[in-house]
Amino acid sequence: MALPTFGPDAGPEGISKVSRTAEEMGYDSLWSGDRVLAPVTPSVPYPSGDGVMPRVYENHLDPLAALSFAAAHTSRVRLGTSTLNGLWQPPLMLARSLTTLDLLSRGRLDVGLGFGWMPEEYAGVGVPWEGRGARLEETLDILEGYWGADDVYAHRGPLFTVPETKVGLKPHQRPGPPVLLAAFGPRGLRRIGRRLDGWLPVAMPLPYLMDMWSTVVREAEAAKRDPSALRIALRVNVELADTVADAEDVPRRGTLDQYIDYARAAAEAGVHELFVDFGQQSVTVGEAVDLAGRFLTGVRAG
Repeated sequence: MALPTFGPDAGPEGISKVSRTAEEMGYDSLWSGDRVLAPVTPSVPYPSGDGVMPRVYENHLDPLAALSFAAAHTSRVRLGTSTLNGLWQPPLMLARSLTTLDLLSRGRLDVGLGFGWMPEEYAGVGVPWEGRGARLEETLDILEGYWGADDVYAHRGPLFTVPETKVGLKPHQRPGPPVLLAAFGPRGLRRIGRRLDGWLPVAMPLPYLMDMWSTVVREAEAAKRDPSALRIALRVNVELADTVADAEDVPRRGTLDQYIDYARAAAEAGVHELFVDFGQQSVTVGEAVDLAGRFLTGVRAG
């Protein structure tokens, strides 16, 4: 289930209530998103629905701070970012933050990375929009090197230099927390198969989803990696309809029962994990918790 890190309920009460209740219900993971700007006049449309960014994004918490707070209120659920725009800060700082969270949560962190879609956010944090793929590759190199260092670590690359340093901070999960990527183009899907731990897609018709996953599997096999060790964590941004939606509209919108049916079908198709975000529309924390309980009950009944 997604944490309320966006919108009017983004705060300590909302996060603690959702975290505790979701864990008690039997949810396996909690997820936080990442925004730094809500442009008044965006240069590109939101990549979903009618192209208008949800108003809830105008109020946004820091995703890693929110997950740290959730970690303190839970003991079992995993804690994921969907997604963290990891290019917005120097890789060494990112490594420190992620390692700290994995350590404090006793090894419950899943690192979901993405690029975002707004050039304005990159301008706001002083990072070039161009060259994102190369920046991600070197960021991954630094994360892997930092986490895998026995004692001393150094890095010299085209974009970043890390002087030789002692590394005493170690993640709880060794060699490091799983890293998943939100990607939809062939290059990104191949990157997942070649070097990452899984894929973070957003809900779409399942034939398209599994066809894209086949690219990941083929690339993993070509890289002599075990595809069965990789996983799909599927984000579902719920837009509830008052009446049964046309089949072609699901999963973009539908009734709660239609989303339950979609989740069951996703599991049968081979999706390893699915998480729901009820906060993309105007619901209170109490309403979101109620929907989450009904959703989980419906999925289990199948």
